[in-house]
Amino acid sequence: MNNIINKFLHGADYNPEQWLDYPEIFKQDIDLMKKAKCNVMSIGIFSWAKLEHKEGFFDFEWLDNVINTLYENGINTILATPSGARPAWLSQKYPEVLRVEANRVRNLHGFRHNHCYTSPIYREKIKILNEKLAKRYANNPAVIMWHISNEFGGECHCDLCQEEFRNFLKKKYKTLDKLNIDWWTTFWSHTYTSWSQIESPSPIGENQIHALNLDWKRFVTERTIDFMSHEIDVVKAYNSSIPATTNFMLYFEGLNYFKFKDKIDIVSIDCYPEWHSEDNIEVGYKTAAYYDIMRSIKNKPFMLMESTPSMTNWQRVSKLKKPGMHKLSSLQAVAHGSDTVQYFQWRKSRGSSEKLHGSVVDHYGKEDTRVFKDVSEVGSILEKIGLICNSTTKSKVAIVYDWENLWALNDSQGPRNIGLDYNEIVTEHYKVFWDLGINIDFVDMECDIDKYELVIAPILYMMRSDYQAKIRNFVEKGGSFVLTYFSAIVNDTDLCYLGGFPGDLTDVFGIRSEEVDALYDDEVNTIKRYKDGKTYKCTHICDLIHANEAKVLAEYSSDFYKGRPALTENKYGKGNAYYIASRNEDEFNRDFLTNLVDKIGIERNLDTAIQEGVTISKREDDNNEYLFIQNYSDKDKEVLLNKSKYLNIITGRYIGKNIIVPSYGIEIITRKK
Repeated sequence: MNNIINKFLHGADYNPEQWLDYPEIFKQDIDLMKKAKCNVMSIGIFSWAKLEHKEGFFDFEWLDNVINTLYENGINTILATPSGARPAWLSQKYPEVLRVEANRVRNLHGFRHNHCYTSPIYREKIKILNEKLAKRYANNPAVIMWHISNEFGGECHCDLCQEEFRNFLKKKYKTLDKLNIDWWTTFWSHTYTSWSQIESPSPIGENQIHALNLDWKRFVTERTIDFMSHEIDVVKAYNSSIPATTNFMLYFEGLNYFKFKDKIDIVSIDCYPEWHSEDNIEVGYKTAAYYDIMRSIKNKPFMLMESTPSMTNWQRVSKLKKPGMHKLSSLQAVAHGSDTVQYFQWRKSRGSSEKLHGSVVDHYGKEDTRVFKDVSEVGSILEKIGLICNSTTKSKVAIVYDWENLWALNDSQGPRNIGLDYNEIVTEHYKVFWDLGINIDFVDMECDIDKYELVIAPILYMMRSDYQAKIRNFVEKGGSFVLTYFSAIVNDTDLCYLGGFPGDLTDVFGIRSEEVDALYDDEVNTIKRYKDGKTYKCTHICDLIHANEAKVLAEYSSDFYKGRPALTENKYGKGNAYYIASRNEDEFNRDFLTNLVDKIGIERNLDTAIQEGVTISKREDDNNEYLFIQNYSDKDKEVLLNKSKYLNIITGRYIGKNIIVPSYGIEIITRKK
């Protein structure tokens, strides 16, 4: 991956320290790992108490045995730094390492990530342990990667973090006067006259200054990255060539993952979709979208670090994967750019909260189970498709997904405080390209967009001022940009733009938004397309706009704003800027974006009609393209191929003019470019 390894990784989180009193288990596990065609294990994630059972007393012999014995059997190690959960002796002796919540109450010992990222003691203690790990294993050929902590998340409001937050603000705003202006603190007479008066948002204190809330979330990301970098610097000092990663989480809102891209070598994700919960097609495209976000962070292959081979134990309903779904869901990640398939967990814990969480090996402990056979099948497939490893994903289309916009939108207090789910709105647009079989990249407002032909920015409520210039330049040079309702309302510090919306882009889009009408859940308006009179339902939110220079493509059909523009197109420079004024049904998104794709000339991954529930992803290298034809429906689906000769990589056979993809099935085919 990224030229670090030359084959797909297949493995799991492994916790051998839980089984040291059962020596026969380790031998059984190695035998089963080989049968499942696993070649890597993530080890040490929660091993601090076994590595340092009391302060200053270390034991690495058990870890030596695990790492070396695995390697002797063809299995590499991704070695974790164990900062994700601290031992009891540390919490007892140094209670100041425990987090303080927003209500200003310090936590008791327990759970995970219950520690302050600022704490000098915590940083020093994990530095000592990480140094010992790195000295011992950084040059061991068995260790191929550092797994830094685990699922970073949460925040601390202790005095140390408050002081660091003030330092963060001083660096950003320089003067208190500028902070007061940018935060609009004259509201409710909350002007600050001393830096010491500023505290983090709290349910028992200030939480209505939106710029404060936004900057706090930015600070939490900065603190997390700073702590992670502290760990990375320690372990890399002993061998800088070993890559480092940390595992992100599916649709986690607490951290801006794009900010991590320069600090980690590889992006990895823990992904637990609720398969079979409602509509597998919906689960499929929403999961695919997040995989594409993960790949886009560094524009390189990523890692599926954790997934369940069967079920979880923490979802609303912990449902088993139906036959075929494990293969499909695992290879879905590969289709969207992952060079690994890994699981949580290898063997079920015998006790505590994860004793019923899915695993490759359950409490029965043998290989003759449905899940073990499913995992072994995926291992065999990854060996057969090894030539795809390190291949790339290319796209001419990008969707803007920006964590800071997500935070600001969630805090906007109007026009709807329910139903404006940013992730839902983004994936509504993504679904069109998923249905068409067109690769998608994601960008935030700091990313370059010049290489794309089409960029879509759904509900970009908070538009950073410098991003407006980026959009203007993109359209002026010939790009097509789609902006939707309730966009460019506030700037970086959550202050509303003066002079009309969307911000300073009214000339680029040729419109001005005057009002926004929020619809109740049972309210429906419609819009009518000019060219053929076709109508579409719109819900949730309707932007009342004036078309200045823009050409009106559709209008509202009812209410007091009947006849007002609902969809516009504006020629600006060499490009086109489109404004969608309402949240419309899926059929509108499909028709509008499909027509736009055809107008621009963006090619599909396979030039053929695709049935509902089927999608086609593409990876490629210098000589070949690899198509992943996936079926998320409960019925077999036929896909007609074009005249080119395709090879089924898994079966090794050439394919005729069509291919039948079974329910919850996937076919991987290739052809020369």
